Amino acid sequence: MSRTPARRPTMKDIARRAGVSESAVSFALNGRPGVSEITRDRVRRVAEQLGWQPSTAARALSGEGSATVGLVLARPARTLGVESFFLQLVSGIQEVLSHHGLGLLFQVVEDVEAECAVYRRWWAEHRVDGLLVVDPRAEDPRPGLLDELGLPAVMIGSAATDPAAEPVAHPGISTLWADDAGAMASVVEHLHGLGHRRIVHLAGLPELSHTQRRMRSLRTEAARLGIPGVRSVPTDYSDTEGAAATRRILAESEPPTAIVYDNDVMAVAGLAVAAERGVAVPSELSIVAWDDSVLCRSTHPGLTALSRDTAAFGRHAAEQLVALLGGAPARSIQDELPRLVPRGSTARPSSG
Repeated sequence: MSRTPARRPTMKDIARRAGVSESAVSFALNGRPGVSEITRDRVRRVAEQLGWQPSTAARALSGEGSATVGLVLARPARTLGVESFFLQLVSGIQEVLSHHGLGLLFQVVEDVEAECAVYRRWWAEHRVDGLLVVDPRAEDPRPGLLDELGLPAVMIGSAATDPAAEPVAHPGISTLWADDAGAMASVVEHLHGLGHRRIVHLAGLPELSHTQRRMRSLRTEAARLGIPGVRSVPTDYSDTEGAAATRRILAESEPPTAIVYDNDVMAVAGLAVAAERGVAVPSELSIVAWDDSVLCRSTHPGLTALSRDTAAFGRHAAEQLVALLGGAPARSIQDELPRLVPRGSTARPSSG
């Protein structure tokens, strides 16, 4: 069911009302040659009727001012201070925004409902001209809201089951994603090649699309390779839950010979629990971490990890948002596949 967007008017709205092309609207409103004075006057009257105001982001991109884009994280605040992923992501984002004279408005909230409320407030207050959106969900209210508000955005990650097979669904939202399923497949193949048959995946928040893709890929690859003893255990990404889940798993009558952790913080916590319980890594337990970091390289043994340039991931997201603010169409872009870096925490198990 269609509905009229409750949003600030755009050049496309003006072009539709005035019966001219978007390029003609741009020429007319920016005082550039290429349209007649009659057309220029008509476009300006329509713009005034619609209450159109030039985007501060567009002025910033042309060197005439400054603007701000927003980033909201709906994650438990306690999990952000020690996780390197978001720090690296934001550093890459900030590098591009600074180059274009754009500021970053950042906020942490408890859940997606609160995140949506922030978007509505920012739009009403004209605080941001675009958004960077993280942690897509299968039933995600945010794309529809952004369509309604008319806020350009880049979704970092994809809510699609198979992002490569699905077209751009929202005209104002670009998507930048990495192949989580392919990355998990490389982990399972590595562990299977070492002889592991009992593998547990300590996953992140279960409602996140990338968590679901990782869990699905684990099951698919295990079935393909004939590994019956695999399962995923959701957590909140914190070292506390990672350690608690590791203790429970290692206390089982038939514990796993390998654990895959969905971030570096949980993997380091798991390594500490193994030492606490006298479980030798890697001969009795192999450990793999998602998202390589200095933590993974500083432990003994070093942690086998999926590595990618997270700062570059942030730069690419910001570049796509800058393109949208400049009038480019929305796109779906696959970023670099995380690469498995074997270290001393994975080896052939001493027993099956």
